[in-house]
Amino acid sequence: MPDEQMAFTGSKAPARPLDEIDRAILRMLQSDGRASIRSVAERVHVSRANAYARINRLIDDGVIQGFGARVDQERAGQTASAYITLKIVQNSWRAVRDKLLELPGAAHIALVSGDFDVLLLVHTKDNRALRELVLTRIQAMDEVLSTRTLLIFEETDLQEGGL
Repeated sequence: MPDEQMAFTGSKAPARPLDEIDRAILRMLQSDGRASIRSVAERVHVSRANAYARINRLIDDGVIQGFGARVDQERAGQTASAYITLKIVQNSWRAVRDKLLELPGAAHIALVSGDFDVLLLVHTKDNRALRELVLTRIQAMDEVLSTRTLLIFEETDLQEGGL
């Protein structure tokens, strides 16, 4: 399927299967996104050229979507975190998603099944900022029927052990 047609339909080309070396590379980069090609190659027992080619293929295939820092939100001044569940008007997901993407502190947005439609993770400066976000920004959206806010008291990032 041509790239233009794939972009228009929103479908993705199927990813190539991952082998154990690919998975080892992904685990390593998840725990240290700044690892050098040389150290990746040594740890997974392949040549530097092979490690470089594999990482580039994983990027080209969309398996690796980027590199970034894992941030301790509290130490970064975001002392209030919450999951917010939303019930939305049927068929309004794309419009709601676009609006939620613009919210300050939005960290993760998911369309889900069950008792609610959307799960949103937010980090804010404090409870007052969280209250303002929910009451004046999210609940003011015409497509949002109801919300429920679940405060996070403590969290553990499992990102490193994903594969």
